[in-house]
Order: sequence, then C-alpha cells, then structure tokens
Amino acid sequence: MLKKTILIAGLALGLATPALANSCPMDMQAIDDAMTTAQLSDADKAKVMSLRTTGEELHNSGKHDASVKTLGEAKKMLGIDS
Repeated sequence: MLKKTILIAGLALGLATPALANSCPMDMQAIDDAMTTAQLSDADKAKVMSLRTTGEELHNSGKHDASVKTLGEAKKMLGIDS
C-alpha cells in the first residue's frame, strides 16, 4: 500500500512539473505587460524586474517550482491575479 502511494505521488509530481514549466513564460509575459502601466516606485519596479529576471533564470535552468514562486512574488507586487 505504501509503495502504491509513493508511486502515485511521484507520478503526480512528474505530471505537474511540465505544467509548471509551461506557466513560467505566461507569467513572464504578464509581468512584462503589467510593467508598461505599473504605478510603482522606482525601487519597487527594480524589485519586480529583479524577481522577473531571477524567475526566468530559474525557469531556464529547470527549477520550475522556484520559478513559479519567484514570478508569483513579482505578480503580487504588480497586483496581477495568480
């Protein structure tokens, strides 16, 4: 029973990772679009762009969970619904 549970959990994780990978480019585009009209301080704009850059780097290196989390922080600062 435990082996079956572990197998199912592993399969679910394996299927979820590609889905997360596909959301990263959409999140980056949403951030880029929102930055054109963002009403943020210069410091907050710099922070958002730093998070966006880090998120892209994480995505490109295959660390999609971390990328989604980092891009989510940038989206939150911009008031974009996740």
